[in-house]
Amino acid sequence: MAEHNLSSKQTDTIGEIANISMGSSATSLSALLGNRKVDITTPTVNLIRKSESLDDFKDVCVLVHINYIKGLSGSNVLILKPEDVIKIADLMMGGEGNVAVGEISELQLSAVSEAMNQMMGSAATSMSQLLGRDVDITPPKTDNIDVESVKIFENLFTSNEIDFVKITFKLKVGDVIDSTMVQLYPITFATEMVNLFEKNE
Repeated sequence: MAEHNLSSKQTDTIGEIANISMGSSATSLSALLGNRKVDITTPTVNLIRKSESLDDFKDVCVLVHINYIKGLSGSNVLILKPEDVIKIADLMMGGEGNVAVGEISELQLSAVSEAMNQMMGSAATSMSQLLGRDVDITPPKTDNIDVESVKIFENLFTSNEIDFVKITFKLKVGDVIDSTMVQLYPITFATEMVNLFEKNE
C-alpha cells in the first residue's frame, strides 16, 4: 500500500488532465492508423507502490518512457500489452491488425515508438493549454521487457520515490483492439500537475 494519499479532488483533477491529454493522443494515433476510430477513455486513477506497477501484466510488456524537458520536471511511463503493440504496428504498416501474437520485432517496436512519439507530443500540447505554460518532452524511449525485470523498470526513474499514481485507460482501435493501457507518474510529479492546473483555472 502507498504511503501517501490523494484527496478526491486531486484524484479527479489527475483523471481530467489524463482524459483530455489522451483524447488528443487518440486523434494522433487515429491519423497514423489510416483514420481508424481510436478511443482512449475512462481513466481510473489509483495510488500504488512502484513495486506494484507491473502487476497487471503477464510475461512481457512494452514500456514507453517520457521525459519532460520544459514546463514540468520529471517523467512518466506508459505500459502497453505486447499483443496491442503488434497490432498497432501492423496497422501502421498498412495491415488489418489480424496478426499472430508472438515476439515483438525491432521493426514493430520502432513503428510503435514513432506512434508514441506522435501521441505524447499531442498530449504535451494539450497539457500546455491545461497548465497555462509550454510543455515539451524528449522523444519517448520504448523498451520491450520481461515483467520480472523490475529493476530495469525502476531504473527508468531518476526519482527514488516509491509512491506512484497509476492511471488505467480503455484502449479501443476499431474492431481490432479492445484493451487497456497504463500510465504511471511519481507522486510528486502528479501533485505538481494538479497544483499548476488549479492555478490556471
